[in-house]
Amino acid sequence: MSAPIIVPARGYVFTFRIRAAFVWSSEGIPREMLSGSAQYFMPYAIRALTRLAAARARNFAAHRARDLEVELQRALAETGPWRYERGGAQVACQPYVWVELDEGVKQAVRPYWEQLIKLDCEYDVDVKRAQYADRLSRQWLSILEKLVDSPVAGGAAKMTNESLAAVVQELIAQQQAASQRLDDLLAEGLRSDDAYEKATSFEFLTERLKSHGRAAPSDLRKPTRNGSAPDPGKA
Repeated sequence: MSAPIIVPARGYVFTFRIRAAFVWSSEGIPREMLSGSAQYFMPYAIRALTRLAAARARNFAAHRARDLEVELQRALAETGPWRYERGGAQVACQPYVWVELDEGVKQAVRPYWEQLIKLDCEYDVDVKRAQYADRLSRQWLSILEKLVDSPVAGGAAKMTNESLAAVVQELIAQQQAASQRLDDLLAEGLRSDDAYEKATSFEFLTERLKSHGRAAPSDLRKPTRNGSAPDPGKA
């Protein structure tokens, strides 16, 4: 339908605008005959839909267009296609409807919907902000747990992201420097002429490699009593 069906809402002050589309079908007749039958019976279908909509619209307040739409769709689904017969040919009509508000009602409820939309948007923003804060808190907690043995851990919680990043970078640099220093000391111990110091350094290096899931290099295998280095217990 190009024009809506106008029916009064409850109180008979405002109206609903019923938009409709009619689907016509049949079996065993040419398309041209079906088209002619649809044009012929269209006024009957419009009157039937108007009666159905008017009978139900008076039970709904003027701003309850959605509720009326659901009610009309339910009623049409229950009755099934409307059937008409002409010249021995039978055709079926299935209406599909949607309901629009009266223009006056639209203007009256616009502030309400604008406020509702604003509140919905603010709620979405608050939810996203809370989710972001939760993720950020988890990230900070993970970092602070890793820094728990560090003297800077206590103050890191009060820092900005940039400050915390700088602290973490500094801590990593310190750890790398300490690790390098330890490697140097181990290498120096392995090169020592003192057999006990060499054996002790080798033991420490072996444990360190095991903690990282690595095997000791073949050229650094532990000296035996018959090797070049004597037993540390007998040094």
